[in-house]
Amino acid sequence: MSQSIGTYAEELLSAARTGTGDELRSLTYFTADGVEQLYLRSDLSRTADLVGFAESERHGFHAQSLYGDTQLGEYFFTVRVFENGYLTRVIANGHGVWVTTDSVEMDRFEELASALASILRSFDPA
Repeated sequence: MSQSIGTYAEELLSAARTGTGDELRSLTYFTADGVEQLYLRSDLSRTADLVGFAESERHGFHAQSLYGDTQLGEYFFTVRVFENGYLTRVIANGHGVWVTTDSVEMDRFEELASALASILRSFDPA
């Protein structure tokens, strides 16, 4: 995984905690060729297939370019809704994060995504 994530991991985690509070379940950083879980709430099992999740979330790199020239405007973030919570994916500058949460108010996702994207834009994953 990128050497530079270490300096930003705490900043990403702080933004995720601020945006979601006690509902934060996990935070995972990914690039086109790597994945690193930065946080997992203590009451959750470490059985998630991070590589599989990353493969799915990497489709967002391609989706950004596909949506780029549409009348929808710039891509900001994706929210996936599950029985036991949400997954929010944010991508910027060729790297991204996904955050899983318990149920939260929908407007909090926009605040969360904005904070995370700002951090991702501030550093180069290479």
